[in-house]
This record gives sequence, C-alpha cells and structure tokens, in this order.
Amino acid sequence: MPRDLDEKALFDRFSIKYELIKSNLLQQIERSNCGCDYGATSFATRKQVNDLGTMLGLEPGKRLLEIGAGAGWPGLYLAKQTGCDVTLTDLPIEGLRIAKQRAALDNLTGLSTVAVASGSALPFRQGWFDAISHSDVLCCLVDKPSVLRACRDVIHASGKMVFSVILISPGLSRADYQRALEGGPSFMSTQHSYPDLLQNSGWEMIDQVDLSAEFLDTLQVILKNEHRYADDLETLLGKDETLMRLNRTESYINTLEHGLIRRALFHAIPVSNG
Repeated sequence: MPRDLDEKALFDRFSIKYELIKSNLLQQIERSNCGCDYGATSFATRKQVNDLGTMLGLEPGKRLLEIGAGAGWPGLYLAKQTGCDVTLTDLPIEGLRIAKQRAALDNLTGLSTVAVASGSALPFRQGWFDAISHSDVLCCLVDKPSVLRACRDVIHASGKMVFSVILISPGLSRADYQRALEGGPSFMSTQHSYPDLLQNSGWEMIDQVDLSAEFLDTLQVILKNEHRYADDLETLLGKDETLMRLNRTESYINTLEHGLIRRALFHAIPVSNG
C-alpha cells in the first residue's frame, strides 16, 4: 500500500470494497484463496480459523466479540461451528450490513449481533465477553494500545483473546526496517513489541505462534489467482485497482521471503485487576 494512506483512507477503501464483495468473481477467488466466501478482509484461512474455536473455548452460551469483523469472517463462521453467540464490530457499516444478511442466510440471527464501533471505543458492559478475536486488524490501526485496553475492559476475568497480526521482524537494520515499512501493511510499526503491548494493556500472553510459512503459501495462492483472473478483475475493479492488488501481493511476498515481516498469532488472557 502507498505510505500516504491514513486510517481514513483505509476506511474509505474498505467501504468501497464491500460494495463489490458479493460479486461472483470475488467470491470465487476468495474460496480459492482461503476456503471461505464471507468477503474476508484478512488473511485468515479456513484451516487456521478451525483451530480458533478450541483456543477460545467457544461453545453454546459463550459470548464472542469479533473486532474489525467486516462482512463476518471469521466471527459468523465460528458461531456456526461452535454455537456461541457472536457480536461483530467495525466502522464501515457496509461490511456489517453484509454480515447481517449472511447471518440470516446461515440461520444465525439469534446468535449474532452487529455494532458500528471503533475497536478503541467499545460500547459494551465491563467483563461482558468470554472471548475476543481479531484477524490482521492491529496492523491496520495506529493506536494499538487503546484497542488492547478496550478489549481488556470488556473481557470476562476468565476470558481469552486470540488475534493474528502482520508485524515487522525484530533486529533489522535501519535500511531493512524501512524496506519492511514500505513493503507491508500501512501501520505495522509499533513502539513496543506485541508481548510488551499486551503486558502494558492488562493482558498476559500465554502463546505466540509464527504463521509466516502459512502466510507465504496463502500469498502465493492469492497472487496466482490475481494473475489468473486479471482480465476479469480489471473489468470489475478497473485497471488501476487491479494493478494495485497485484503490486501489494508481490510486495508482501518479497518482504516476507526476505524475512523483513512476519505474521503471528497471539493468545492472551486478562491479568487480574485484584
């Protein structure tokens, strides 16, 4: 992505994307890329999401909060698989409208609700949720600590949070750090490591899993499909947007192959306030 994109510009881009997300072409590509057709805006594959329900202890009666839920992936899928209640939050209302339609289609209206809300200003009761998940959201936001603190406020004392994120590899030279910034998501940069961010926000990290190899596999599938359907994508999205998608995927692959960025999964529990 160009470096001059700010959060407002990203918001606008997602809003436009959701207007096209129901197209047969994009759904076909998404099924090939990650095994779902919810209109995913993250890199979470179906294989990875299948493990989340167990990690989060989801079951009927449990309350799951999905931050940056977009059109419902993977929150609605987790509700369907585990029977948990899910609340989907995001700011572009277009995605949440699609999620409501998908919930009705999947007979999940009794298990799902949506809320137009920022991840840093969650309008929920303290300790209300048993589980929280977000997929590749924090690397699209500047104020990551505020989101983690807000999540801490609304999680039950015995709750769990699992999230994936794309991050800059530690220990890079100044030149390589700049290459990572230019080659990955717009807001990967953090003042502190994610374990420190979690600790400073009232969380205890209990596990960290490197997903970089799987991420590279996913990106290579995405690039293959973007080339395969390039003409159709140009018809749907326009030449400039299609070229931007190709360049972005190639950039992610390049920085990942050179070890400049990683994708990781973090599993955390709230620290007792007592």
